[in-house]
Amino acid sequence: MFWSTLWRIIVVPVAFAISGLFAALVLVTLGLERVTHAFHGEGMDEADSVFAVFDLVSQGVVLASGLTILPALIVVLVGEVARIRSALYYIVGGGAALAAVPLLSQLGYSAGVVLPSATVWQVFATAGFGGGFIYWLLAGRRA
Repeated sequence: MFWSTLWRIIVVPVAFAISGLFAALVLVTLGLERVTHAFHGEGMDEADSVFAVFDLVSQGVVLASGLTILPALIVVLVGEVARIRSALYYIVGGGAALAAVPLLSQLGYSAGVVLPSATVWQVFATAGFGGGFIYWLLAGRRA
């Protein structure tokens, strides 16, 4: 009993970190591909594209804040406490957790919540699905 508990204490944070890195990799690569398509699709001049890149980087800093880890952490904690072994739970939960990130990143602004475009939802949900699947592979199957 002691060794299995100690093993879970070690495996869960490591699996969470690896799945988070995988989700970040998917988010960056898929998001960069979408941003590239958006920049080349619009007929922006040089000055507009520089300001757009600065705006994109500032939004990326907000998204990388510590607040955005909370939904994924809640999914993992509920799954571990309830001993949920279903891959569907972790995949859908990861997608929903990362789909909530664009809304959570706007909490500090007093101007109101502006819903992001469908492309942003797709990119974040896809990254969350991938991260949830990786977590399930590493730790969720033996919850």
